[in-house]
Amino acid sequence: MAGLYLHIPFCRQACTYCDFHFSTSKDRNAVLDAMETELIKRSKEMGDGRVGTIYFGGGTPSLLAPDSVATFIQQARDLFRVESEAEITLEANPDDISPERLSEWKAAGVTRMSLGTQSFRDDRLKWMGRAHDAQQALTSIGLIAKAGFKTWTIDLIYGLPEMALSEWDEQLAIALDHGMPHLSAYCLTVEAKTALAHQVRKGAVRMSEDDDQSAQFDRLMERMAAAGLEHYEISNFGRPGHHSRHNTSYWEGVPYLGIGPSAHSFDGVSRRWNVANNAAYVKAVKEGAPYWESEKLSPAQRTNERLMTGLRTSRGVDLDKLEVDALGINSSVFRTHVSKGYINVVDGRLVLTRAGRHFADRIASDLFVTDHDR
Repeated sequence: MAGLYLHIPFCRQACTYCDFHFSTSKDRNAVLDAMETELIKRSKEMGDGRVGTIYFGGGTPSLLAPDSVATFIQQARDLFRVESEAEITLEANPDDISPERLSEWKAAGVTRMSLGTQSFRDDRLKWMGRAHDAQQALTSIGLIAKAGFKTWTIDLIYGLPEMALSEWDEQLAIALDHGMPHLSAYCLTVEAKTALAHQVRKGAVRMSEDDDQSAQFDRLMERMAAAGLEHYEISNFGRPGHHSRHNTSYWEGVPYLGIGPSAHSFDGVSRRWNVANNAAYVKAVKEGAPYWESEKLSPAQRTNERLMTGLRTSRGVDLDKLEVDALGINSSVFRTHVSKGYINVVDGRLVLTRAGRHFADRIASDLFVTDHDR
């Protein structure tokens, strides 16, 4: 069952650490109109037309008027065979949450809310460049919990500059006290061309040490396991029945259609990505000119992608689905990681151990193959 991703490229203001494509412009209609046009033009790319998940990401989709969200959902239902129990996710910021808007989003068809909380401390939120404060975060969580969505999730960030383990413990305690059924927790990373990268380069910010980030990740796993949330992907924890179906499809290599500036698509063989420029995107869509680039993946590239995404999940990688024998080609490094207690093969699947989760990307890259290895 394929997924549909709609990139809403607008934010109220820039976050210190973010390198996603967005604009703070309030003139949004031209982009939204172009997205509707692109969706119509590309609807036939969805194979049999069946859609199991729709995801409004960004950017900040909660800046859209609820009727705009409703329009996109209805358009998807008109163009595709959207399953009756489809998961429809809307990313939102706490400062956009109100009982009225939640009710309207739910009426439009949204089944899952994803709240960009990031922290419950005002000093951290201010440093991050977030538009909400801690009280808004707590209030919005309470409103979402009562609104009747099938499920919901919040985001938190750890590994912040000078973050002590006690602070992270406090953050997790607050989140768990408010009963969220799902948590996405990300370690702060320095991305090029962000305000954070500039601050680090100038010496104004000193990032946390690797050992501190590792200890916080360990505590995260401990607290979530004790609370009954399954660690189904490196950064994601959910109660049974509350895992993100849309993101799980990404990690399992399921095709998806991406609509909007900078959105990516995958058909099982090729990747395609739209231009990350709102004006250029609108102009090209309107004129019928190319607004994307694409790449057909080789067997080696598809193998590497399955390793990179699959190893991040608790289910691991189905070795029978690898087009290139990565373990045979990299037998020495594979045995080394096994001896260190980082990976195992269980029922034909390559899976990380708890210790190995600290090094998921590194282990995957160690097992990468090239087109010459076949």
